[in-house]
Amino acid sequence: MSRVRRAAAPAPKTKPGADAAGTPLPLQVLMKFRLIINTAKQHFKWVEERCGINGTQLWVLCELRRSPRMGVSELAAAMAMHQSTVSILVNKLVTAKLVKRVRSTVDQRAVTLSITESGSRLLAKAPQPARGMLYESLHRLPEHALWSLDGLLGQVLGRMKPVDEQSMKRPLPHILNDK
Repeated sequence: MSRVRRAAAPAPKTKPGADAAGTPLPLQVLMKFRLIINTAKQHFKWVEERCGINGTQLWVLCELRRSPRMGVSELAAAMAMHQSTVSILVNKLVTAKLVKRVRSTVDQRAVTLSITESGSRLLAKAPQPARGMLYESLHRLPEHALWSLDGLLGQVLGRMKPVDEQSMKRPLPHILNDK
């Protein structure tokens, strides 16, 4: 039996720096940023529909469960947000009876925050990850990958020359919804 050899199909011609469909690499990366942002936005929407609070408020509950008796400034540092922004988040959670403020018996000026029983129940039934998909995905990357990503994003930002670096401390849902 003789075998007939077929010539291999020629490789598709692509431009350097483009995928098989011809999409230039910078557009491929931009599309991934769009997908990341949209996925985070959808997660925030899902959280709000399911819990009645936004994703950032859910993150506050998560942090208070992990580290009870934090003050607002410690919470702001743990979430890399402005203290005033975190104060507003906490006020809403206190009003909803999901968080309580506890004054120190030693120093009446010192106030710590604790998650309430209602807050714990809400957190238990909340969509996961409670700290948000983007944060958790970054948290799970190997350290060397995070350093690399951080450096590359720094280069992108260096070329963009951002004028509002304070936005780095705004919750992502606020940036996405322009609040």
